[in-house]
Amino acid sequence: MPAAKTFTKSQIETAMRYTKSVRAAAKYLGCSYQHLKPFMKTLRVDDSDPNSPTLFETHKNQNGKGIPKFLPNRRKEPNVKNIILTGTGWESFTPEKIKVRLVAEGYLKDECYTCGFNERRVTDYRIPLLLNFKDNNKCNYLLDNLEQLCYNCYYLYIGEVLSPNQIRHIEDNQTVLAKPHEWNLDADQLDNMRALGLID
Repeated sequence: MPAAKTFTKSQIETAMRYTKSVRAAAKYLGCSYQHLKPFMKTLRVDDSDPNSPTLFETHKNQNGKGIPKFLPNRRKEPNVKNIILTGTGWESFTPEKIKVRLVAEGYLKDECYTCGFNERRVTDYRIPLLLNFKDNNKCNYLLDNLEQLCYNCYYLYIGEVLSPNQIRHIEDNQTVLAKPHEWNLDADQLDNMRALGLID
């Protein structure tokens, strides 16, 4: 049976510097909360003072102060008006969910802000657009900082859309062994594809 993990005061203090709670410090050190707790309860901030608070007392954070709540909220819709006016309230939602609501409520145009591209894919009616933060701060959801860009404009004016590995995978000359994808298209989609000359 492997020996239980032990920690020095210095290791625990390092974990405390980079975290905001005992539970987070345990995760940082690669152990459970229950394992770390007795170590922190025996070590004091000032070893020479018996009345000095323990490391546990100084680092416990029962109210979760300063810890962002990044739990996905599947039922609730984001209050996009509040998000774009105050810059707060976005933390519990994925960027994709916020983008969809911004378009649905008319705050963002469903087209490229640079070239106006808005062509939809026939199979799922989606437009290839990326949400761009003009100041490069992906936490700044104020409306004047947001725009949508097509893949081409994003590549030309912002940066790479695909990683070198993804490009290599797309362009390599190896035979693809996977079976061709079979689309489940309804009658309207098939009519659209026929109208565009994509199928007979």
